[in-house]
Amino acid sequence: MMKIITVYELEGAPTTADAASGGEEATPVVRRVHAAPTAPGSSALGPRTFCGKDTFAMEAAPGKPSEHPDSPWYAPEYADRVCSTCDAAMEDET
Repeated sequence: MMKIITVYELEGAPTTADAASGGEEATPVVRRVHAAPTAPGSSALGPRTFCGKDTFAMEAAPGKPSEHPDSPWYAPEYADRVCSTCDAAMEDET
């Protein structure tokens, strides 16, 4: 069985320059919620989401959807930001 990791595509992520200048770091805003399989033979995040986006700059959500099969794969507070392609792929997985 494939393990799934929920990842957040962020906007407004603080940059190294912001931190170096001593300015306050902006809290990143979740722009879109994606699902990604783990890397083959590993529990680490794979390189791409189900919709094909690169996961390199994304942040893994706390917890893993495969640990709670009866709950949605995303946090309810982000339901309005779920990627429809990733959501459809998750529907196919169940």
